[in-house]
Amino acid sequence: MHSFDVVIVGAGAAGLFCAGVAGQLGLKVLVLDHSEKVAEKIRISGGGRSNFTNLDVSAANFISENPRFAKSALSRYTPADFIGLVKKHGIAFHEKHKGQLFCDRSAEDLIAMLLAECAAGGVERWQPCAVKALRFLASSAHGISASSYEIDSDRGTIHCAAVVIATGGLSIPKIGATDFGYRIAKQFDLPVVTPRPALVPLTFDEAAWAPFAELSGLSLPVDIATGAKKNSMSFREDLLFTHRGLSGPGVLQISSYWAEGTPIRLNLAPTVDLAQHLTQAKGSSRKRIANELAGIVPSRLADTWVAQGQAWGHDWQRPVNEASDKALNALAERLSRWELTPTGTEGYRKAEVTAGGVDTKVLSSQTMESKQPGLFFIGEVMDVTGWLGGYNFQWAWASAFACAHGLAARLKTL
Repeated sequence: MHSFDVVIVGAGAAGLFCAGVAGQLGLKVLVLDHSEKVAEKIRISGGGRSNFTNLDVSAANFISENPRFAKSALSRYTPADFIGLVKKHGIAFHEKHKGQLFCDRSAEDLIAMLLAECAAGGVERWQPCAVKALRFLASSAHGISASSYEIDSDRGTIHCAAVVIATGGLSIPKIGATDFGYRIAKQFDLPVVTPRPALVPLTFDEAAWAPFAELSGLSLPVDIATGAKKNSMSFREDLLFTHRGLSGPGVLQISSYWAEGTPIRLNLAPTVDLAQHLTQAKGSSRKRIANELAGIVPSRLADTWVAQGQAWGHDWQRPVNEASDKALNALAERLSRWELTPTGTEGYRKAEVTAGGVDTKVLSSQTMESKQPGLFFIGEVMDVTGWLGGYNFQWAWASAFACAHGLAARLKTL
C-alpha cells in the first residue's frame, strides 16, 4: 500500500497550486488525475495565453448562495501574491482589458511554473490514474490524524490523512470534465447546489431568431442586463451575434445571472441618446433611417433592424426627415431597450465554467475542509463562480492556498 499525507484529486489549476504549496510546507503530497494532460483549462484559456488573474478582485465578483464565503481566502491570497510568483518565474505578462492579465507568450509558461512549484515541494503525480473508490477510516493507524482515507486507484491502494477534491465542474467535457467531485460530496452526505453552465452563450427560438442569424460574427459594445429591479445585474461589454443566438463577453457575464424563462435587456447604443439623435437628424438630414443609424451602430445591424420595423408595426424604410416622431421614438426605444427571452444556453460544451457545486455551508472558509473530517474541496467544484476576466483562476489560487495552509495546520507541519 502507498502512503501519503495528502492526496489531491485533479491536476488542474487549483489542484497543482495546492500541491505545490502543501509540498513546500512539508507535506508528502500525491496528485492524481484520470487524464494524461495537466491543466487543460489553463492551456486553452485566453486564446492560449491564459487570463490568469485580475488586478481588481473582491467577493463582489463571485456568485454563490453564500456570497461572503469567498472573502477570507481572497483576502489571504491576492492577485498581487500570484503576480509575485509569476514574476519570480520570469513569465512576461500584460494587462489586456479591465484589469485582466495574460501571459505574453503562452499559457504553457504558467503550467510549467505550477509544475516547477510542485517539484520544489517534492510532489508526486500519477497520470493517467483514475480513482475507483474512496473510503473513510475512523482512525489513523499511522498516528498522523484522528481520521484517514483509503483510495483504490488504477495504480493500487493509497492511504492518506486527508483528501483534496480539485476536479472542477462539468464545463468543456472534451477536456475531461466529469461529475466526480459531486459524487464524492454525495457519498459523504454533503449537499450540492445544482450545477449549471455559466459564462456561456445564450440561444433563442430558431424561427424568432432567423432575422438576426444573418448578423452572425457581428460584434458591438452594449449594456446588457437581466433580473427584476431589486436584484437586477448589468454589464457594459461587447456582444457577439451567432447563428443560434448571442455570445461575447457581455452575454457570457450575464449568463451567470440569467434564470430560465426570464428576459435579458440590451441597449445596442449605450453611449448615445438615440431619441435625441434621431429627432435632431429629422430636422437636418435626408438620409434613410438605416444610413443615419449606421453612424451609431454597425451598418449590418442598422439594415437588419429597420427591416424589422414592419413586423413591429412601424415603417422605418424611409428617409429620416419623412418619418413620424412616433416611429423614430419607437425605433430609439427598441434599440436602447431590446428585451428578448433566451430559450436556453449552449450548455456545458461551450460554458467556460460551472456554477453551483459543493455547498459552501458545509465548508470552512478558512481551510476549505468540509464537515467530513479530512475531506477538502477547492476551485470550481465548489459553489463559488467568478465573473469572466481572470476571477475564476484567482479563486483557484486563493482557495488552493487556504487549503494548503489548512492541511499543514491540521497535519501539524506548520
